[in-house]
Amino acid sequence: QVQFVESGGGLVQPGGSLRLSCAASGFIFSANAMGWYRQAPGKKRELVATITSDGSRTNYAGSVKGRFTISRDNVKRTMYLQMNSLKPEDTAVYYCNARSDYATLFTNWGQGTQVTVSS
Repeated sequence: QVQFVESGGGLVQPGGSLRLSCAASGFIFSANAMGWYRQAPGKKRELVATITSDGSRTNYAGSVKGRFTISRDNVKRTMYLQMNSLKPEDTAVYYCNARSDYATLFTNWGQGTQVTVSS
């Protein structure tokens, strides 16, 4: 069973930082690219950042570029998202998943972790 467990979210003031973690199981983690997604209330899930299987290349949505950093540890089978200079518009539930070249690889989604940026 493919599973993703997201953690590290919470309530933070604008300008603050959070580090999210994604623990993955049920597939060969080191063989797959990964991505972070987020979904704000009433909106569609959107792609935030991607990382290649070996961590050598990353890509970011324009709204987070320069503020967020995606990384992974293939030994721990865990992916991370360091979020700095957080803004209220970053408020969302954050999810992780494996990726192909064009889309998510699995239909299984975790419960996500809530990030709330508010003063």
